[in-house]
Amino acid sequence: MPKLKTHSGTKDRMKVTKNGKVLQGRAGGNHLLQKKSASRKRTFAVPAQMVGKSAKNIKRKLGV
Repeated sequence: MPKLKTHSGTKDRMKVTKNGKVLQGRAGGNHLLQKKSASRKRTFAVPAQMVGKSAKNIKRKLGV
């Protein structure tokens, strides 16, 4: 069976940790920041963890 290629868009946006957790950047932190609270803007810097079937699909795209 041939090797599968890594999905380039997924590779740039997601990260798999050493323990196998899938992390992704949070959406909405690039524009219209004046109306957002400081605590809300700080959460954009912390990656969100993906769980369930979606995390499994991401791992398959990354070849993990």
